[in-house]
Amino acid sequence: MYSIGEVAQMLGISTHTLRYYEKEQIILPDRNENGERLYSESHIQWLRFVLKLKETQMPVNKIKEYAHLYTEGEHTSLARLDLLVEHKQSIEQQLKTLEETNKMLEQKINFYKETIHNKNIVHK
Repeated sequence: MYSIGEVAQMLGISTHTLRYYEKEQIILPDRNENGERLYSESHIQWLRFVLKLKETQMPVNKIKEYAHLYTEGEHTSLARLDLLVEHKQSIEQQLKTLEETNKMLEQKINFYKETIHNKNIVHK
């Protein structure tokens, strides 16, 4: 079991973020006899998944919805699947947009490199 500080350091996030996730019921850590939060390996794995969802621009309310569905049990599997499929489609659209933008930037960069190179040749 890990303390909130250990988990924060391990995952590179703040203790404030962990408390926020708890407040939003995205994660429900255990508590010791003194009321201090304790995180198990399964909590850590869940948090890593949550952080990946955040990195891919899943809104907190969707993560919260997924977490709620998960805690409700196996009968919510289809709803969880739908939520993840929808998010995967969003990621695929993001990738397409990023690829198109990357190509445009590459063309612009090459234009500037060529223009600068040609100016340097003329001035020599």
